[in-house]
Amino acid sequence: MLPWKRLLRPLAAVLLTAAVAVVPAAGTAQAATAPSAGWNDWSCKPSTAHPRPVVLVHGTFANSVDNWLALAPYLENRGYCLFSFDYGQLSGVPLVYGLGPIDKSAEQLKTFVDKVLAATGATETDLVGHSQGGLMPRYYLKFLGGAAKVNALVGIAPDNHGTTLSGLTNLLPYFPGVGDFLTTNTPALADQVVGSAFLTKLNAGGDTVPGVKYTVLATRYDEVVTPYQSQFLSGSGVHNVLLQDLCPLDLSEHVAIGLFDRIAFHEVANALDPAHATATTCASALS
Repeated sequence: MLPWKRLLRPLAAVLLTAAVAVVPAAGTAQAATAPSAGWNDWSCKPSTAHPRPVVLVHGTFANSVDNWLALAPYLENRGYCLFSFDYGQLSGVPLVYGLGPIDKSAEQLKTFVDKVLAATGATETDLVGHSQGGLMPRYYLKFLGGAAKVNALVGIAPDNHGTTLSGLTNLLPYFPGVGDFLTTNTPALADQVVGSAFLTKLNAGGDTVPGVKYTVLATRYDEVVTPYQSQFLSGSGVHNVLLQDLCPLDLSEHVAIGLFDRIAFHEVANALDPAHATATTCASALS
């Protein structure tokens, strides 16, 4: 990808932030309801083979449906009970979520996990999140008691240590007021910038909590969470994966890795069921 094209995506995200902030109030709108044949089917009971329900956690500017139109059927066909939800809505902004303060979004995750466990009768769940959806659950695990209710967290391109947006965030000090604008109007974006107060609190004392298995899936072509190495976690129970180490031909960037990359999906399935994991290769794109 040409360098200028790589820069356009994060720049577009910043411009979209400004657009979201000035959207006139239009009332509360809900995302479309997810299909219910194993995905958000509240009568679904986990099987012996897959005893834990899976909660899918969307990313910034996404919602509980559009982020999972490919991965949810992939996992559903493998026998999982799947659930997704919307979090981090800003008043008057329909259909796009993940924009509110991340610590408050983690409280919404806590409530949703409790609902899933009550409905399914399971004692633990597994979490799979894309982008902010791989970061936000770590707050739930560390500060809201989630470690007792979560077996594994699989983060697809998560910004675990923040992002520079290909260096654009380094320019914030040269534009007085822009940082305050982000914090006031789209708190989740401010929380995800390298060095934010949220990230400082989250990562103090270590990246992980005992008892939870962590998997991070990253692509070297990520132009949103940069540098891509900042996605990786350190600590016990961590498995960091660079997709290009498994398939050098995989050219997925930040969006594609979560939306339709079946090589990444294969690694998600391995992380959810490590006892039956199989090698992930370029051929996994056809699995």
